[in-house]
Amino acid sequence: MAADAIPVCVVPADGRDPEATLIETDIPARLDALGWGRFHTLLVVALGITWILDGLEVTLAGAVSGALKASPSLRLTDAEIGLSASLYVAGAVSGALLFGWLTDRYGRRRLFNVTLGVYLLATAATAFSTDFWTFAIFRMLTGAGIGGEYAAINSAIQEFVPARHRGRTDLVVNGSFWIGAALGAAGAVVLLEPGRFAPDVGWRLAFGIGAALGLAILWLRRFVPESPRWLMTHGRVADAEHVTAAIERMCGATYAPGAARIALVHRRIGLLDVARTLFRTYPQRSLHALVLMASQAFFYNAIFFTYALVLGRFFAVPAEAIGLYILPFAAGNFLGPLLLGPLFDIVGRKPMIAITYAASGLLLALTAALFVDGVLGATGLTLAWSVVFFFASAAASSAYLTVGESFPLEMRALAIAVFYAFGTALGGIVGPWLFGVLIGTGERAAIGWGYGFGAALMLVAAAVTIRLGVAAERRPLEDVARPLSAAE
Repeated sequence: MAADAIPVCVVPADGRDPEATLIETDIPARLDALGWGRFHTLLVVALGITWILDGLEVTLAGAVSGALKASPSLRLTDAEIGLSASLYVAGAVSGALLFGWLTDRYGRRRLFNVTLGVYLLATAATAFSTDFWTFAIFRMLTGAGIGGEYAAINSAIQEFVPARHRGRTDLVVNGSFWIGAALGAAGAVVLLEPGRFAPDVGWRLAFGIGAALGLAILWLRRFVPESPRWLMTHGRVADAEHVTAAIERMCGATYAPGAARIALVHRRIGLLDVARTLFRTYPQRSLHALVLMASQAFFYNAIFFTYALVLGRFFAVPAEAIGLYILPFAAGNFLGPLLLGPLFDIVGRKPMIAITYAASGLLLALTAALFVDGVLGATGLTLAWSVVFFFASAAASSAYLTVGESFPLEMRALAIAVFYAFGTALGGIVGPWLFGVLIGTGERAAIGWGYGFGAALMLVAAAVTIRLGVAAERRPLEDVARPLSAAE
C-alpha cells in the first residue's frame, strides 16, 4: 500500500481553526454508509495490535513468574509478583487518564503513536531489570503506555467503523488480547525450556517479544489518518472531508449527495463540560459504565494475573510448562468475542451484555466450588476457565464498547480513560495483590472466597445492565450521544 493512499493529517498544536463557527457536514453519515473495505482491515490490524500487546505483556508476566522467582538477580516472592502486577495496572490507569485527555485535545493519530512509543521503551527496559524495584517500575511504565493506547485506539476505531459493524468489530479487536496471550504463552514455553538459556536470560528474552512486535506496528500506523470525526469537531472540516473522500475511494464508494447532515458550533471543550456531561446529562450511563468496568477488571486482573501461581502452588506445574496451560485458556477467551460478537449487533447490546456478564458470574461460582472441593486437577481447571472466559471475554470487551458509544465525540477518549481508570482502580489494582496474598496462604477456601466475590460482581453488573443499558446497536454515534458542539 502506498504511503499516500490516505491523506495523513497532522493537526496544529491547538487542534482547531480559530475562524470556524457554524459547521454543517455529512461526514458521519458517509462513514457509516460505507461497506467494509481494505481501509477498515488496515485500521483493525494497525490499531487493534494494542490488545495483542496487552495480552502478551500480561501473559508473559504470569507465565514467567516461576522464572522470576528462580532468577538469580530478582528472586521475587509470590507477593512481589502480585504487587508488580498491581503496579502494571496502576500504570495503565494513570496512563489512560493522561493520554486520554491528550487524545481528545491533540488528536487520535498523534497520541496512538506516542503511547506505542512509551510501551516499546518500557517493555524493552523490563528485560534489563536488576532487582524487584527496577522490574516493578518498568512494568508500571509499560502499563502506562498500554493504558494510553486504550483511550486513543478504542475512540479511533469506533469513529472510523460503520455503525452496523461497530459492535462485532470492537469486540473482536478487544478480544484479540488473547492472541497476544497465546503468543506470550508459546514464547514462554520456548524461552523457558530447561537448558535452552541460562536461568536469568530466558525471561529477559521473553519481554523482548513485545518490543519487536511493536516496532513493526509503529511503521504500519504511518498509513492511518486522523479521525474525520475528531477533525470536524475541531474546526478542520476541509481535512476531514479530504480524509473521508480518500477512505470512500479505498472502499469503492461513490459520494452520494443528500446524506444526513449534522450542524456543529465549534468551541473548546473543557473539563467542566466533561464533568457536567458525566454527572448531570448522563448520570445513569456513567453508573452503568463504572459498574461494567470495575466488575470485569476485578474478574480478569485478579484471576488471570495469578493463574500461573495457582498452577504452580496447588498442582506443581513447572514454570516452563505454564504456557501450555494458558494456550487453551487463551483460545476460549478469543473465541468468545469472535463467535458472540455479531449477536451484539443483531440481538442488541443490552440483552447480550446482561447474558455474558451473568453467565460469567454463574460459571465462575461453579468453578470456585469445584476448585475448593479439590475436584479439578490442573487440566480440569484450565478447561473450566476456558468455558468461563468464553463468556467473560465477550463481557469485558463489551464494557469498552459501551463506554465509547455512550458519551459525546468530543470527550470519547477521556471518557474511556476515566471509566477504565476508575473501574480498574476499584476492581483491578487490588485484585492481583489480594490474590497473590491468598495464594500465598496455601488455603483453597481463601482463594474460593476471592473467586466468589468476583462472581458476585459480574452478577451485579448484569442486573445493572438490565436496568440502565442503552440500545446502541446499528445507530450512529452522534445519535447515541449528541455531540457537545451540536448546534441547537
